[in-house]
Amino acid sequence: MVVAEVLDFPGVCSQGFDLADARSMIASALLDVAQIHLEEGRPLPIPHADASSPDADLIELLPLTVEVSAAKL
Repeated sequence: MVVAEVLDFPGVCSQGFDLADARSMIASALLDVAQIHLEEGRPLPIPHADASSPDADLIELLPLTVEVSAAKL
């Protein structure tokens, strides 16, 4: 089992059977939480290129792309 978390986005974590599965699951979790933040009018956290964790075996960049529609009047 591989556990993954997004260091720049508190609360976004997931796991997978292997590294490839964990990568897929964490990407999905990040997208879901980012969309909820935007729907609720909350800002997304600002990424930090120097984010690190002493417990991490591997740190990778994870791109995030979300679709945003115009506000309803």
